[in-house]
Amino acid sequence: MKPAAKPANEASRLAILNSLSILDSEQSSDFDNLVMLTKQLFDVPMVAVSLLDEDRQWFKSRIGLGVCETNRDVSFCAHIVEDPQTMVIEDAMLDDRFFDNPLVTEEPFIRFYAGSPLCPVGDEVLGSLCIMDTRPRELSERERSILDLLAHQTEKLIELHALKHTTNKGPF
Repeated sequence: MKPAAKPANEASRLAILNSLSILDSEQSSDFDNLVMLTKQLFDVPMVAVSLLDEDRQWFKSRIGLGVCETNRDVSFCAHIVEDPQTMVIEDAMLDDRFFDNPLVTEEPFIRFYAGSPLCPVGDEVLGSLCIMDTRPRELSERERSILDLLAHQTEKLIELHALKHTTNKGPF
């Protein structure tokens, strides 16, 4: 297993993440609906809105994953924070970074992973919208484009969440 390195902008990235008041926030039907739509569009058993804190990966919303966070060292999404672009792993068992990752060798047995970076404020990658499967898969260019569009919508939800929680005005 090859954990992702922390990016050079880690301090500013974490400052932005913390300023959004989203870590450990309550469940949200808006995020849950987007995750459900993503699951249905891609016909995958697992979807998550993943945010990378200093030492953990926290899921704002998830389907098919039995935990609300993992250690950052085993996070697929941390690789997107390190190298900010959509990442597709067709078969994690064949990838040197992940073949012995406990998320691959144990529950939830991830074999396929695709994640699109979440940058709701500037160019700082705070996490990803990711889809996962227990079997190897490919992702077409069209599907990659759809995942990127859904990630952009997730960024807008993060922005709305931050606005709501920093202005203390309540629901819109």
